[in-house]
Amino acid sequence: MSANKRWLLLLMGAFVLSAGVARGSVLLSTPKLLAHVPRHRGKQKPSHVNPVLIRRYRDKAWRWQALTGTARTTHPLGPNTKASLRFWVRTAGQAYLRAIHPPHRRAWLCIHRYEGSWRDSGDPYWGGLQMDRGFMAGYAPRYLLRRGLADRWSPFEQMWVAERAYRSGRGFHAWPSTARMCGLI
Repeated sequence: MSANKRWLLLLMGAFVLSAGVARGSVLLSTPKLLAHVPRHRGKQKPSHVNPVLIRRYRDKAWRWQALTGTARTTHPLGPNTKASLRFWVRTAGQAYLRAIHPPHRRAWLCIHRYEGSWRDSGDPYWGGLQMDRGFMAGYAPRYLLRRGLADRWSPFEQMWVAERAYRSGRGFHAWPSTARMCGLI
C-alpha cells in the first residue's frame, strides 16, 4: 500500500472519529429532562394482579397484627392493583417484624429456660411457658379454639400471650418460682 493511500485512510479514520465524537457531544449536551421525557399515550390502566395473592398478604398482616394486639390495617387503594399488592406486602412485613420482637423477650426466654420445651404437652401445663387451660382461655381464647393447646403454638405466639397477661396487670407473677430465679420479681 502506498504512502498516499495510508495517509488517506488515516485522514478518513480521523474524520469518522471526529464526526462520531461531535455527534455524541450533541447528545451529551442536551438536558437530561428532555432526553427522558415519557410519552403520554392517554391514561394508562392500572395493571391487575391476582386477588388471591393480595388476600394472602392481607391475612398474614392481620394475623400478626392480631397477635401483637395492634389494630387491623385498612387499605385505601383500589383492589387488585400492583399498588395494593405492594401495600399489603409492606404491611405484612412490618407486622411480622413487630411480632418477632416481643417486649420482654429476654425475660420470656429466661422463664422458658426453667419451665419446659416449647412443645411440652404434659398435663396440666403446656408449652414453653407452662400455660394451663385457664390461662390460655383467658388470654388467648381464639388460639385455644383454632390451634389447640399452647404446645401447638409457635414460641413467638406463646411469648405474646404471656405478654398479654403481663400487660393485664399480672406481671411475671404467673411464673413465681422461675421469675424469681430470673430476677424479675
